[in-house]
Amino acid sequence: MKLYNIKDHSETVSFAQAVKQGLGRGQGLFFPEHIPQFEDIDALLSMPLVERSTEILSALIGDELPKSQIHELVAQAFTFEAPLKSVTERIHALELFHGPTLAFKDFGGRFMAQSLAAVSDGNKITILTATSGDTGAAVAHAFYGIENINVVILYPKGKISPLQEKLFCTLGGNIHTVAVNGTFDDCQTMVKQAFDDKELRQTIGLNSANSINISRLMAQICYYFEALAQIPQYKRDQVVVAVPSGNFGNLTAGLIAKAMGLPIKRFIAATNANDTVPRYLASGQWQPQTTVATLSNAMDVSQPNNWPRIEELFRREGWALSELASGRADDAQTAESLTQLAEQDYLCEPHGAIAYRLLAQQLGEEEEGIFLCTAHPAKFKESVDAILHKDIPLPGPLAKHAQMDLLSSEQETDFSVLRAYLLNLSA
Repeated sequence: MKLYNIKDHSETVSFAQAVKQGLGRGQGLFFPEHIPQFEDIDALLSMPLVERSTEILSALIGDELPKSQIHELVAQAFTFEAPLKSVTERIHALELFHGPTLAFKDFGGRFMAQSLAAVSDGNKITILTATSGDTGAAVAHAFYGIENINVVILYPKGKISPLQEKLFCTLGGNIHTVAVNGTFDDCQTMVKQAFDDKELRQTIGLNSANSINISRLMAQICYYFEALAQIPQYKRDQVVVAVPSGNFGNLTAGLIAKAMGLPIKRFIAATNANDTVPRYLASGQWQPQTTVATLSNAMDVSQPNNWPRIEELFRREGWALSELASGRADDAQTAESLTQLAEQDYLCEPHGAIAYRLLAQQLGEEEEGIFLCTAHPAKFKESVDAILHKDIPLPGPLAKHAQMDLLSSEQETDFSVLRAYLLNLSA
């Protein structure tokens, strides 16, 4: 598999290099030179999840890793299901929260951990990543206890849910968590600064587990195929998928799945009040605003990292950006949608509720709708309980970590402080 740097096409790397390196020169994202296509999609969709995902990832990675090894990586990573639950006759929820940290990012985080361990040759690595909520837990649990890998996770202090924080800031060991006095975008900026620091990058073996890492993105492609496998064959070409969108990795993966031949009719990019992309699609002007805190905190991103990959894919495929639907929902509308879902006997959380709202508004009469449920409702217990007047019981992993002490340190948004911290950690 060959990938190129979107910002500097002269920089090309292998899959192993991309997994280990994370970002290219000038903070450029890596993108596959070739996207394979499947002709017999129905045959592919008839396979079980692990076998189908092995075929998808083998086609992408090529002969760089033997198919038997890719199957082993997938089997170790995808140990849970992604069921499609009907909410109405034509609207279905793809539940991506049945993994160990109750969020969709378990798919990408666990596959990346397996991939990195497979290609690292035993060299010491420091994973540095920023999270607006669920990435932190998925990455922390995926890499916890893996030899020669230190993980440092930055998150905006007070801007993720308490239960999200507990799930990844209580592990210790090789997992180091830093509460930053700022926004997610501030955290992400410091991660980018670290990757621009060549000396630091080489000294500590720097890598990232955000969706900027191509292995995480590739894993996410697989559950779009899993979603359509659960739709009757005669309806598959009328499927519309609404994706809760923050950093836009999830939507990128879905669009790559479509480029590979998955017959998704169209996508809806669903955002909260941090609506840079919907405004851009409407006006053609890229005008990020100050990030605001919302009920759907994992989507509190004003400068989504993965958007350049989406534009690159649309350019390559000859698609028009006008074909990408979008929309936003504020907190009041999010709460209203949560209530509507509960009235239909479906318990959801803020991110999925936004995707449901936009899907219900934009679904055509002959279309079949899927919205992505990216986290278990209990991860947002405080807000969901208050809106729905419920007392959601905590699943096992949350109940366990809720009782544990936080182990995070605290920092200002000062890269020099972070740099010293990283060097001291790897000393």
